[in-house]
Parts: sequence; structure tokens; C-alpha cells
Amino acid sequence: MDIGLIVKLLHVLTAIGLISGVVGRGVTFWHAGKTTNVSVAHTLIKLSDFFEQRMVIPASMAVLLFGVLISWLRGWPLFGIFQGSNSNWLLVSFVLYLAPTPAIPLYLIPRRKQRAQAADDALAQGTITPELTSALNDKGVITYRTVELVIVIAVTILMVTKPF
Repeated sequence: MDIGLIVKLLHVLTAIGLISGVVGRGVTFWHAGKTTNVSVAHTLIKLSDFFEQRMVIPASMAVLLFGVLISWLRGWPLFGIFQGSNSNWLLVSFVLYLAPTPAIPLYLIPRRKQRAQAADDALAQGTITPELTSALNDKGVITYRTVELVIVIAVTILMVTKPF
């Protein structure tokens, strides 16, 4: 059996997991921000965090690992023009995929901790608090997640169509 084919299959399967996690996290987070029931909001935040911790984070790392590995196994020019290639879809995909990474430790992880604390505090108080509302309406988190979804879609299109 061709190891490259197995790695390519793993790359595709982890990409499906990543997309599922991003969508699941987004839908549950969105519903958490719309509910007026603190118990439901708390549960949806926990579910959103589950999607992030169990699907988005591991799948995003696996997609990158399998993508780099398959490009190496197949001899595809990951760095495109910098390797003297006319094909640059891998380079563009790679740059797009990694571009939002610095925001994760600098912004998103601290916000996730604040959101979890706000959810726990609101549940203890038995009401949707201003802190929880603020955490669920955080424009930075919402913008990042929207950009992340657009990037995942764009990279998927690049991977399938290989336009340049």
C-alpha cells in the first residue's frame, strides 16, 4: 500500500474533523449568546469548548502535520516560487493556514478563560450576567472565528482546485 495515499486520506479525514469542529463550536457559541437561560448558556459554552478542545485544536494540528507530510512525500513544492515552482497554491494555503496563529495564545486563550469564569459565575448567580453577555459578544473572538472559517473554506477550495 502507498504510504502517500494513506497520509493523504488522513489529511482529508482530519480536515473533515476540523470543519466539523469549527462549525459545531460556532453554532453552539452562537446559540449560547442568544439564550436567556443561564443553565442553557453554560451548557452550550461547555459544548462549544468541547468542540474546540477535542476537535478544532487537535484536528488543526493534524491537518497541518499531514499536509506538510503529504507535500514532502509527493514532492510537491510547499514553498512554491521560493523553490522555483510555478505552482503556488500550497504556499498560499500554508500562509493562510498559519496567519491567524499568533492570536491564539495572545488573545483567544485568555478570552476562553474569562468566558469560562463568567459562565461559572453566572451559573452560580442563577442569571445571565453582564460579564457573560460581554464574553459571548466579544467582537475579537467573533471576528477571529469568522476569519478562521473563511480561511478553512479558502484552503479547502485551494486544496481541491489547485488553481495556480
